Amino acid sequence: MARVKGKHTRPEMIVRRLIHAMGLRFRLYRKDLPGRPDIVLSRLRTVLFVNGCFWHRHPGCRLASTPKTRVDFWQAKFDANVARDCRAYVALAALGWRVVVVWECETRDQDALVGKLARELHPSS
Repeated sequence: MARVKGKHTRPEMIVRRLIHAMGLRFRLYRKDLPGRPDIVLSRLRTVLFVNGCFWHRHPGCRLASTPKTRVDFWQAKFDANVARDCRAYVALAALGWRVVVVWECETRDQDALVGKLARELHPSS
């Protein structure tokens, strides 16, 4: 697990390129916010988490499979990840931040992803 990247992943880079192309500027991994969001859009008071389907258990996604060995270990790990994510989302919402979650599988269809980002980041338009 030491080889699993936590920052600057391919799905994250795809989302960052699209947001930048939309003319939005952002900060990365702000340590002063709960959960250390992947992307922070301060002007919009919005944070984005680019979650891997496997590690963060995307409901109904084929990429969120559970390994066949050491099932108890993996289930405890996945449950802890989901609980930690939920705590971070609630804490950010309590501070007045909008939370947007982009799943790894959503980055595979860039046209749909552009539509989602446009809706989420420009809700009034």
